[in-house]
Amino acid sequence: KKKLKISGRELLSVPTQVFGLEQLQVLEMSPERESCLRYRMELLPQEIGRLRNLTCLYVDSNNLKEIPAEIGTLSRLERLTLSNNSLRSLPAEMGALQRLQSLHLANNSLTELPAPLCQLRSLTFLDVSDNKIDTIPSSIRHLEKLETLLLLFNSLESLPEDVCLLRNLHTLWLGNNHLRFLPAAFGQLVNLDWGYNYCSCNFEGNPLESPPPEVCSRGPEGIRDYFSSLRRI
Repeated sequence: KKKLKISGRELLSVPTQVFGLEQLQVLEMSPERESCLRYRMELLPQEIGRLRNLTCLYVDSNNLKEIPAEIGTLSRLERLTLSNNSLRSLPAEMGALQRLQSLHLANNSLTELPAPLCQLRSLTFLDVSDNKIDTIPSSIRHLEKLETLLLLFNSLESLPEDVCLLRNLHTLWLGNNHLRFLPAAFGQLVNLDWGYNYCSCNFEGNPLESPPPEVCSRGPEGIRDYFSSLRRI
């Protein structure tokens, strides 16, 4: 069996038999989106490290309070979803997941973007929306392949210039933070798909002063021109 979905209104733990399925590639323990359920599992067992062939692990909408260090042994993992849990931190061992491409961490209680995440060179999608993150480490520049970064509903007061080195970014959501200023090099993110009403680079809910919202609505070229004009003054 290579794909397994475990569900149940009172799901509290992973059945021990699962850890004997050495060929398992996809393990899903998230309730159906339309059910509006939240499972009650608080702990992902250390035995998860036995499932060395896992490529996808879905554990959204549980009550997880911590992730075991053994998660770092899942060297084939490409997709990990941990949104809607009660996580306050992540193990450093997650930095070993060098095949990870998609990581979902929205709606937890994280207060920082853990440095190990910035070691995941293959990451193309990262969602850390709706947490309590107030700083972005400069090491984020190492996420060279990152295409989507969702940071809305956090406590960010500033963005490091290093974010502007993520030249493969197509989508960047920054809405509902405490940003007053954008980095002067922000206009270098030329691959951002501004789209309709610049929705793929969202600034709404920030007290922006420089550049003002009307400049942001013009896209990266407008932002670049704005900072260039400041340098000439």
